[in-house]
Amino acid sequence: MDGTVLVADDDRTIRTVLTQALTRAGCKVHATSSLTTLMRWVAEGKGDCVITDVAMPDGNGLEMLPKISLDRPDLPVIVISAQNTIMTAIKAAEADAFDYLPKPFDLPDLMKRTARALDRNGTPKRAMPTGDGDAQDELPLVGRTPVMQSLYRVVARVMNADLPVLIWGESGTGKSLIGKAIHDYSDRRSLPFVTVTAGDLQDIEGPARVLARVRGGTLLIDEIGDIPQTLQARIARMMDAPGEYSPRFLATSQTDMAAAMKDGTLRRDLYYRLSGATLHVPNLRDRVEDIDLLATHFLERAEGGNAGARRLSEGAIKVFANYPWPGNVRQLEHAMRQLALTSRAPQITQTEAEQVLGAQPDQEPLHAQASTERLGASVERHLRRYFDLHGTLLPPPGLYGRILREVEAPLIEIALASTAGNQAKCADLLGINRNTLRKKITDLDIEVTRGRKMM
Repeated sequence: MDGTVLVADDDRTIRTVLTQALTRAGCKVHATSSLTTLMRWVAEGKGDCVITDVAMPDGNGLEMLPKISLDRPDLPVIVISAQNTIMTAIKAAEADAFDYLPKPFDLPDLMKRTARALDRNGTPKRAMPTGDGDAQDELPLVGRTPVMQSLYRVVARVMNADLPVLIWGESGTGKSLIGKAIHDYSDRRSLPFVTVTAGDLQDIEGPARVLARVRGGTLLIDEIGDIPQTLQARIARMMDAPGEYSPRFLATSQTDMAAAMKDGTLRRDLYYRLSGATLHVPNLRDRVEDIDLLATHFLERAEGGNAGARRLSEGAIKVFANYPWPGNVRQLEHAMRQLALTSRAPQITQTEAEQVLGAQPDQEPLHAQASTERLGASVERHLRRYFDLHGTLLPPPGLYGRILREVEAPLIEIALASTAGNQAKCADLLGINRNTLRKKITDLDIEVTRGRKMM
């Protein structure tokens, strides 16, 4: 790489790591913990690329992007943030950040994105749209897992593409919230957002009334897979002849619409009209690492936004991680509301978690459900969902390395725990050289502790 990179982050470790990595790659680096200093450098014409955190001691990194766009429209800005919500990704896209990565980020991935930013051909950035998004800051679409971060980035890409969008996922995953976020941060934000069901289309005048209500805004068809085929034909005709003010069409479904089309429950012509982009909202079972983050969010909201609200103990997290959550995020929210009322200790205990789940639907735990599934089949299922999540787009480059890293790290961590942290035994168990194991422990930032064996 060749160029000067401006790094702004209040975390000294991150500044050091980025400075060393970028310098080794051939870049010049100016690093600061102050947005004020960053903006002075930008105004002085320094830097060919910016990497900035969002939450800084003297301001918000996202709020600086419009000024950077005005002063240096060709200067690419990469946003990194520990605020792992869909709003962060969307606001970064609105402010026309060159790229966005959640913390903790993958350093090789960030380096590749920085290289692309330095190689760009000076494409001017568009101005940031105006609009009030305060109400959407309350959306419970939070998550730091790769599958959720990928979803955030795809939502940010399609929100102004004006394509029809199919949003599918299990009940309680937040499909309607995704649709509302697409509208509220699109160019149609000042126009109506209307959700319709089969009942709104029953009579012959139903489509006309719906179009009159939406007036060129965004029309969300709720649970398209449950609508009878006779009404599906009306929707297809409405999309073909929307009148003077054509709305943007979104649709949600609890089932994969491609499969529904094949089995005959969804009209083929309607599927092709709606599937401009397809978003899969993952269920909670596929992102159990987000449960603690989501639980904290719901507990804080139940206590009026108190940041010192109760948290889950390690035992409670394990109980929730092994529960299948048939109602997904909505069910977790209800459980947290109940615990906010009944729990008084600073931490919610394992016993309290077990008690609140005692009133939930009787389901087998996760590990019991998956005990008969081959590892290859499980990996294939998750990879297909990952590709489906990107709709008509491809995942970011470097997929092979990212997937290997996600599989390799937990494998080594579990093997180390199983051998009580004995690296010689762990290397023998894995069938690799001990020096290779040590290098992987360092590269993957794996913590080694010696103690009682798991097995």
